[in-house]
Amino acid sequence: MIVKTAKGYMVQSEKGKNLGGPYKTKEAAQKRLRQVEYFKHRK
Repeated sequence: MIVKTAKGYMVQSEKGKNLGGPYKTKEAAQKRLRQVEYFKHRK
């Protein structure tokens, strides 16, 4: 999930683990989230 903080947009897991960031734009955070989901479901 993407969370907005004072530093920018952060990508976090559902349990709150940091998966990347801070990013200046929401689009950059969404790109990182797509990368995480890709590798999570890759077999």
